[in-house]
Amino acid sequence: MAIERVREYLKKYNKDQDILEFDGSSATVVDAAASIGCDDAHIAKTMSFIVDDRPILIVIAGDKKIDNSKFKQTFKCKAKMVPSDMLGKLIGHEAGGVCPFGINGGVDVYLDESLKRFQYVYPACGSSNSAIKLTIPELEKYSNYKSWVDVGK
Repeated sequence: MAIERVREYLKKYNKDQDILEFDGSSATVVDAAASIGCDDAHIAKTMSFIVDDRPILIVIAGDKKIDNSKFKQTFKCKAKMVPSDMLGKLIGHEAGGVCPFGINGGVDVYLDESLKRFQYVYPACGSSNSAIKLTIPELEKYSNYKSWVDVGK
C-alpha cells in the first residue's frame, strides 16, 4: 500500500507519525479540504505529467489549475498528464493519493509558486484518505524538489 511507502519514507524525517488519515475520502481538493477543515487553496495537490518521455510531478495550490502556456514555456512541451492507469507504475502512487513522497526513482518534483503564499499546506500521503500538514520549508525538504516553477493560473 502506498501510504505505508510514504510512512516509511517520512520516518527518516521523524514525520511518519504526523500523517493524518480520514474516515472519508481526501482524493479531491474539495474532499481533502472538507476532511481537514481548511480552504481548498491550502491543499497541495500533486499533478503528474510526461516531459521528455519521463514522468514529473508538480505540486500546486488547490485553488489553481495548470496554465498550458506557462507550462509550455517552462518545460518546452505541451502539458500531457500521466494516464491514471499508469500512475502506480510511473509514479508509485495511484490517483487520489499522488504525492511527492516515497515516489519512484527518476521522477522530478517541481513546486509551483502558488504555494509560497501559505505558512502551511496539506499534500496527500499516498492514499485517497490521507494528508500531512507541512510548512513550505518542510515541503521543500521532504519532496526533494528540483525547482520552483510558475505554471499555475
